[in-house]
Amino acid sequence: MLDTAPPSCRDGGDPALCAADVARGVTRMLLRHDLVALAEVPLEGGRRADLMALDAKGRIVVVEIKVSRTDLLGDGKWPDYLAHCDRYFWAVPAGFDPAPLDGPAFLPERTGVIVADRYDAAIMREAATVPLAAHVRRRCTLAFARRAARRLTTTIDPDAAAC
Repeated sequence: MLDTAPPSCRDGGDPALCAADVARGVTRMLLRHDLVALAEVPLEGGRRADLMALDAKGRIVVVEIKVSRTDLLGDGKWPDYLAHCDRYFWAVPAGFDPAPLDGPAFLPERTGVIVADRYDAAIMREAATVPLAAHVRRRCTLAFARRAARRLTTTIDPDAAAC
């Protein structure tokens, strides 16, 4: 596991496919840790989390996926996500150099690092837990639940999206 990058992540492959591979591997790992995740979750303030997950105690995890150094170093919006989660992780594909994530600009004392391929993932650095205020947790959890229910409804009835 994780010894080679999936084909879509090798040799400058399509970043969208590579990000999908990373999301799949991270989601599988989160499930093993009893966290359920949704991809592409809109947040208040116009941001969108690549993955948001809930554990059995209602704690919220946000995972930001980066598949290129340019995207990682050019992302100035990620600190906004901290207000929507108890724990925050960066996820990168196998073979990605995670060294910049150890720099002070990426808050290594607060953020975790996950390395993933399309089949699995491993936590390389655990994220610190910074509990959300109760009213923020309620708002984020309710939005997560409604988004999940809406997505499930449209898998049962694709025409429901137009309602």
